[in-house]
Amino acid sequence: MPKVTSKLQLTVPKVIADQYGIRPGDELQWIAAGEVSHVIPAGRNNLKQQERTLEERLELFDRATQRQKRRGTKAGKAGSSAARGWKREELYDDSFAD
Repeated sequence: MPKVTSKLQLTVPKVIADQYGIRPGDELQWIAAGEVSHVIPAGRNNLKQQERTLEERLELFDRATQRQKRRGTKAGKAGSSAARGWKREELYDDSFAD
């Protein structure tokens, strides 16, 4: 696991550098994406070429949402209270107090 140095430098792991063809002197783009950052070798994935229309972005969002729902289902997470067999409100039932 690489660590950030006092000069805010980071070493790219050799496996990753080899996989993506990153060499000394290459520039990397850092892109904020919510709570994560994406690192992209500059010139290979130019963001200006990726500009998408609102409809395209919404379609990508919908596809990502569907993938996330499928992952939750595969992990055994029920999507509704009927499928779970209990409701959130039942967790706070006063009958268990005392």
